[in-house]
Amino acid sequence: MTTVPSRKARACVRLLPFRAVRYDPAQAGQLSAVLSPPHDDMSPAYARAQRARPHHIARLLYSPAPRDAAGQLARWLERGVLRRDPEPSLYVYEQRLGPRLLQRGIIGELAVTGADAGPVLPHEDVQEHVVRQRAAHLNGLRAQLEPLLLTHRSGGAAGRRLEEWASEHPRVAAARLDGVTHHLWRCTDPAEQEFLTSGLGARRIPLLADGHHRLAASRRLSRRRGGLPWMRNLALLVDSASTPLRLRPIHRLLPGLEAAKAARAASGVARVRSLPSGPRPPRPGELVLAGDGGAWSVTDPQPSALSEAMAGLPEQWRGEPAAVTDRLLITSCWSVPDLPGAVVHVHDADRAVAAVARQGAGTAVLLPTPTENGIRDLAEQGVLLPRKSTSFGPKPAVGLVMRVLPRHAPD
Repeated sequence: MTTVPSRKARACVRLLPFRAVRYDPAQAGQLSAVLSPPHDDMSPAYARAQRARPHHIARLLYSPAPRDAAGQLARWLERGVLRRDPEPSLYVYEQRLGPRLLQRGIIGELAVTGADAGPVLPHEDVQEHVVRQRAAHLNGLRAQLEPLLLTHRSGGAAGRRLEEWASEHPRVAAARLDGVTHHLWRCTDPAEQEFLTSGLGARRIPLLADGHHRLAASRRLSRRRGGLPWMRNLALLVDSASTPLRLRPIHRLLPGLEAAKAARAASGVARVRSLPSGPRPPRPGELVLAGDGGAWSVTDPQPSALSEAMAGLPEQWRGEPAAVTDRLLITSCWSVPDLPGAVVHVHDADRAVAAVARQGAGTAVLLPTPTENGIRDLAEQGVLLPRKSTSFGPKPAVGLVMRVLPRHAPD
């Protein structure tokens, strides 16, 4: 699927209070030692190392056997390592790097299907096999550990309300992860909850910044018999007028493709120039190839080749670097099969370049940084970008606030 119905209408999103499950530091130890960065940001080696810790969230998040992880989750709840909050709450959440505020938002339950579903604007396509994996993990674990990340624009009013409210209430949790400090507040008063959420998304529909596969998996589960619990999803909503999210591209790593050969082949469908000084961040409208000790600039795709590669796809894709990379180069020019492992998505350009240098083989394709306005404009036209086109951040820590279905969390 590459398009969605246009969603230009203005409507408020409903973020609902719920009884979250959270770590009890008295039983689990310091929060900083049990939380995790998001699933997509960590390597398998990191996951294996963290699973050795007795209460680390990686034991649930990265488990290859979700039903075994569900048993672990149940044991933690029985022993009080995890506890369900006694009252339905909204959670004010912020991340700081030193004194600098990175983001401040609200965590709650978002209705994603059914009559109560609020408007959410996706911007990326998804991979079917990843949706199946996410659905199997959610269904086996019976819990949502990672919030969807959404961004909306309030003109700054929502951000000011959160700042004012947080300054008058005590924090209920704090942790430090990879140099970033995470703070959490719990709002239990219905009147204050209404105050914090009034007008959310009233100006423009919230953009789904991260979590497309998890959202698709929850919606798939909700369509099954007995899928009522999956009609809602754990979500973090951030006001981009107050604390705009960082936006980066997602780069491509092709382990089985020689970079010099890739550059020669690409010269048949685009302008390719050698970069004697080595790889650098791509400029707008440019891709950079790296590997085999060299680097190349790729610009100006040939119109005829681009038309053939984009046949049947949205016209707007022709100007999108991820689409040019995936369709013109990877699929059409290089004939790389759409199989797991053939293309690896890497969020950091230096890490992608280092990977091909370390392996002594493969090709890294570096993409330029997109803009949130450009992404939103396409999404409002009903156009989804190719899968793994963007990376919004900072992403929330995993394990700080969790949505666990009641079967595993007796009162």
